[in-house]
Amino acid sequence: MRTLKFLLQKEFKQIFRNKALLPIIFAVPMIQLLILPLAADYEIKNINISVVDHDRSSFSQKLVSKITASGYFRLADYGSSFDAAFKQIEKDKSDLILEIPQGFEKNLIRENEQKLFIAVNAINGVKAGLGGAYLNQIITEFNGDIRLQWTPPEKFNSAPAISVVSSNRFNPFMNYRFFMVPGILVVLVTMIAGFMCALNIVKEKEAGTIEQINVTPIKKYQFILGKLIPFWVIGMFVFSIGLFVVARFVYDIVSVGSLLLLYAYLSIYLVALLGVGLIISTYSETQQQAMSVAFFFIMIFMLMSGLFTSLDGMPNWAYILAKSIPVTYFIEVVRMIMLKGSGFSDLKIHFLIMAGFAVVLNAWAILNYRKTS
Repeated sequence: MRTLKFLLQKEFKQIFRNKALLPIIFAVPMIQLLILPLAADYEIKNINISVVDHDRSSFSQKLVSKITASGYFRLADYGSSFDAAFKQIEKDKSDLILEIPQGFEKNLIRENEQKLFIAVNAINGVKAGLGGAYLNQIITEFNGDIRLQWTPPEKFNSAPAISVVSSNRFNPFMNYRFFMVPGILVVLVTMIAGFMCALNIVKEKEAGTIEQINVTPIKKYQFILGKLIPFWVIGMFVFSIGLFVVARFVYDIVSVGSLLLLYAYLSIYLVALLGVGLIISTYSETQQQAMSVAFFFIMIFMLMSGLFTSLDGMPNWAYILAKSIPVTYFIEVVRMIMLKGSGFSDLKIHFLIMAGFAVVLNAWAILNYRKTS
């Protein structure tokens, strides 16, 4: 224990002595947590639409007003030429074209039927799909309003009707920040702890101090613990600042579940994650090599952990790969505890899996570190 104490004193002094490193560890994650949830929005708004109105009737004006008043669309162009509207799409100034034919109001009144033409810029598939769906829904509602005006209400409604009432559990107002902020916080802690730990042993190699440590009677597990514990403490601190300062006071997110359970899982997760960083550092010879390898794994952790895309929509091979990443489980656990209030009985499998990650990865790091005299 005395040897470990001296190693920890040395590591903390090295960390806090580096004035350029401190802002990266403490300030950068908080700034990123303030900015990223504002950009990572699942809800697409301000879709640019060009309207080609050949009718210029009161009904076409009402339809255009209903579209622009929805909040999802922004009128980029209004005219009577489809070619001009198509040029707006080619210049990337418009995402959709709605063409209203001549005689729209007259045919709708006389024949009770009229077709509209929608052209969608499908380069961005997600935006195209949602934009087309939004526009179809608005037109359907407009059609329903017209039918309601024309059809007199019956005294007795003989047709049976099913009424559906939905209730949004765990996120009643469908606020995407409640879903994104916990996941982004996990990724930021992963980046800081993973990168810094990966560079730790490599820095000793480049400075030449690793040789001095190798000739001492320090055991391998003591050396690994001395490298792991400081960044474990820093990871806990960064997560706490993000949870209690940024998430609570900026985004008004308060954990519904047990904070003790959340921190218990965080403590195991950090051990597993730091094991990944230690493995990278034991294989790397230079800081540049360690940063490149760490960046490779961090990108996989971010894109395949279920932060931005659902795991259920992935191919089988990608789903299996995602389930072999520790970040995937921690993002699930943070959301389950903070939004659903899940208890230990709901998370015991996650605890066992993360404990397995921690044991395997750190045992690998200890076995791979070789002391040479």
